[in-house]
Amino acid sequence: MGLFDKLKKLVSDDSKDSNMLHIVSPLAGEIVAIEDVPDVIFAEKIVGDGIAINPTGNKLVAPVTGEIVKIYETNHAFAIRSDEGLEVLVHFGLDTVELRGEGFTRIAEEGQHIKAGETIIEFDLELLKAKAKSVITPCIISNMDEIKSMEKFSGSVKLGETIVLKVIKD
Repeated sequence: MGLFDKLKKLVSDDSKDSNMLHIVSPLAGEIVAIEDVPDVIFAEKIVGDGIAINPTGNKLVAPVTGEIVKIYETNHAFAIRSDEGLEVLVHFGLDTVELRGEGFTRIAEEGQHIKAGETIIEFDLELLKAKAKSVITPCIISNMDEIKSMEKFSGSVKLGETIVLKVIKD
């Protein structure tokens, strides 16, 4: 690699990559388009944009490295702020708040700094399939005003490994 190639790489690659963030799958399963979630709040992107996952596993993990800013009392949802300032909400299922925590076990705590892929909540998928309106789980970015662009992925995802969103911050 010559001097000009090195300079070009420094100028072009680093400026793009410094604002690019990867969001990994907070659970195992199959990606569903956010517009296909049977809940107007998520489908119409009222609280943010992202993807949803039809789960196959029993754990919710951190989709980014950062601080857990909120775990809902019923353990059905959590919000995490990445070290780069990205705010991600993971909401297990639809109307799962009505189960009052049944089927969910909190592993991590609010205020805790956590790495992408570390477990936050464990759940009983069979119980939740039987009792919840839906187990489709939205994973959305709630501070979309700070996002320049977003690439969404599809297909099967592995817990804490598969990239589901690539985001470029402003």
